[in-house]
Amino acid sequence: MKIVTAFLLIMACCTGILLSAQTPLPVTKTFEQSLPKPMASFGFIQLSGGIVILKAQLDSIPDSLNFILDTGSGGISLDSSTVEEFHLERVHTDRTIRGIAGIKTVDFTYRHRLHFPGLTLDSLDFHINNYDLLTSVYGVKIDGIIGYTFFSRYVVSVDYDNHTIGVYEPRKFKYPKGNGGYVLQPRFSTLIYQPAAITDARKVLSRFIFDTGAGLYFLISERFMKDSSLLKRKRKLYPTQAEGLGGKKEMQLTVAEKIKIGPFQFRKVPLLIFSDDYNITSYPFLGGILGNDLMRRFNTVFNYPERSIYIVPNKHFQDPFDYSYTGLGIYWVNGAVTVVDVMPGSPGEKAGFMPDDIIIAMNNVFTQNIQTFKNILQNAGSRIKVIVQRAGKLETLDLKVVNILRR
Repeated sequence: MKIVTAFLLIMACCTGILLSAQTPLPVTKTFEQSLPKPMASFGFIQLSGGIVILKAQLDSIPDSLNFILDTGSGGISLDSSTVEEFHLERVHTDRTIRGIAGIKTVDFTYRHRLHFPGLTLDSLDFHINNYDLLTSVYGVKIDGIIGYTFFSRYVVSVDYDNHTIGVYEPRKFKYPKGNGGYVLQPRFSTLIYQPAAITDARKVLSRFIFDTGAGLYFLISERFMKDSSLLKRKRKLYPTQAEGLGGKKEMQLTVAEKIKIGPFQFRKVPLLIFSDDYNITSYPFLGGILGNDLMRRFNTVFNYPERSIYIVPNKHFQDPFDYSYTGLGIYWVNGAVTVVDVMPGSPGEKAGFMPDDIIIAMNNVFTQNIQTFKNILQNAGSRIKVIVQRAGKLETLDLKVVNILRR
């Protein structure tokens, strides 16, 4: 039996900037005020790429664990090291999960509970996966992923303005009127398949997985790109990579002229292209993935029971996209921010970076917070002074961040 689950794509070599073709209507009420009173409400932490981290307690364990909220996951999962740390019973199965970089058989741990403020989820069967790579990407321990198992039980609101989650009983839900909101009616299975239009050399309509666990803007498969003749011939493609289920995956980075979701239109959107070797998009059924670095610009109500999604532009709607490109893959490794990958011919290689360089400072900012360094790198066209430790010695490198809009 196969489970198609979270393909968590987190940019290692670039992040991006947004220009909107549509201005949201004036907001008279806050998102929270416009919705019914939830049965439970709790906060979340937002990481780069719009990734949402929820804190919860497992069974009677007092420690708070970190879970990624992921509509791209067809279930719920725990990190293998978390399972070992708390001595949870592990059951071998023949069930498999698919991701951008592989297919693997997974074990399960059964009949658990998760506790959030004011809410307990019971009868949870977690599949077990290794999330060391995700932990090294974000610099915080990732204990698991919460997907369809949670969303299918409730109506769930995500307020990116106030970093709060609202949970509602699965009954008929009255969406707010006005405020510039819109009700999407995608196709639902364990995942969400949202129609969208992407335009570059030509306009193409397709379905895309609405994936809150994907820390990117928009991703398409190579087959979709070639068969649709989507891209302008002059588009330059930059080699990069992302991380997901199964490990790292080489990709190409460029820009699409326009993307439209419902009535909302975005211009000059950073676009990733990948070889879908494991057919996670079931092409031609799907064109790719709609990521949360784009969709975090909307406060959202996920209504799986009624098969609809309400989105309303929030204060981040006109945040600029990040068009920066360095070709560097930096990770949190053994307590240090470390260069692991350097793409050939990239600005990082030209600046002299090497694998295993430990980053000490950028532009005189000394820290070991990987999120801080990633934010500094999101400055297209800038020059950054980087101090690295290499073989026990300090070196200063001059990194020119490429702007992918400029050919």
